[in-house]
Amino acid sequence: MITAEAFRGKRYAVLGLARSGTATVESLLASGARVIAWDSDETKRQPFLSFPSGEGPGVGPHAGLTLADPLTLDLSGFDGVVVSPGVPLNRHPVTAHARRFGIPIIGDIELFALARPELPPHKVVGITGTNGKSTTTALIHHILKTAGVPTAMGGNIGLPILGQDPLTSGGVYVLELSSFQIDLTFSLDCDVAVLLNITPDHLDRYDSFEAYAAAKERLFAMQSAGKAAIIAGDDASSRDIHLRQWMRPGHESTTILVHGSQITNSEQAEWPALQGPHNGQNAAVAIAAARLLGLDDTAIATGLRTYPGLPHRMEIVRTVAGVRYVNDSKATNPDSVAPALRAFPNLHWILGGQAKTPDLDACLPHLAGVKAAYVIGEAAPLFADILAPHLPVTRSGTLAQAVNDTAAAAQPDDTVLLSPACASFDQFRDYEDRGDQFRTLVHALKDAA
Repeated sequence: MITAEAFRGKRYAVLGLARSGTATVESLLASGARVIAWDSDETKRQPFLSFPSGEGPGVGPHAGLTLADPLTLDLSGFDGVVVSPGVPLNRHPVTAHARRFGIPIIGDIELFALARPELPPHKVVGITGTNGKSTTTALIHHILKTAGVPTAMGGNIGLPILGQDPLTSGGVYVLELSSFQIDLTFSLDCDVAVLLNITPDHLDRYDSFEAYAAAKERLFAMQSAGKAAIIAGDDASSRDIHLRQWMRPGHESTTILVHGSQITNSEQAEWPALQGPHNGQNAAVAIAAARLLGLDDTAIATGLRTYPGLPHRMEIVRTVAGVRYVNDSKATNPDSVAPALRAFPNLHWILGGQAKTPDLDACLPHLAGVKAAYVIGEAAPLFADILAPHLPVTRSGTLAQAVNDTAAAAQPDDTVLLSPACASFDQFRDYEDRGDQFRTLVHALKDAA
């Protein structure tokens, strides 16, 4: 794990004991800090019950830990309250409570930033944006790893960054950063900061779209002069941020504007896991970042060609009887489905579940390549009514039936796409469970072929 002498003797409250919270507690304790930890879910507190308690010197690796709700405590003298990005700062009582004692509310990324001076020489790439963060983060990480560069991936993807071993000298930390994580970060001076796009999202956490965009922009405000910024200029808000960043003294020559259209169809055809216009943008950004990190075009091309893609995001499962099956279970709203509809011709589209919106407006302009739709779950009647005027619709009801229906209808060179535009909780544990079951069903078709 990552530790730092900078935390020794300091006092922190940690609210939220999921993966990143647990890694934070363990890192702080191993660094010699004293920690108050809490989660409203008793099952998440359970692993800590056997730790030595109290705030004295104690013995063992977990001396200095106390389980207590920080909302009930006097926080005078604490150095910070570390919260999960999932904690809504605009309405959670921890915000007012910490403010009462003048204590900063931070996240694990801020702790990583504070630990950086003690790590072997390294660089940090930070990636934010409304859509495409996970793919671009994983892609940059893959390109670096393929080129033999020591690298670790964390933030909003993969393992918590504090729970990973420090990289050797010359390594690159690649961090996916949501706006919520940036809200909790104040010292992260990225060597390369990336903004992919900004579209309306998370407006329950921000006063306005402008406030949400400003949260993203703070990633650049934390950069010192001479550090690189890559901004994809495919939307107006991102272009505005590029202009402001470019005008900052000391940042004129290090601010780069890229466009997805820079990637040609012939180039993209060489990258099996990076199909569709949205992945053109992701690739353009990744190429720019890799060049700034010193990689040559041959190494970059190898990384792009061999990138396997993320599970449940435009994941090509298998080709059966000439029909390609694609798992896009992570597409849980219409905006995230729209790029998938543009990525493949001759589509048989499986969608439905627990609807987040009462419409498919973001998808309707992109139905030209869709041959038929197969609706499942709670949203099936709603989506059938919306789509019926535009294309044939089969009310499959369940995912298993939809796979059978598409297998019967699809012809060679067609693509069956699971891109639900919905949450999964009506029929599945989560989107990963839904995608895993889709994979199983497709492999069963392969066995029967």
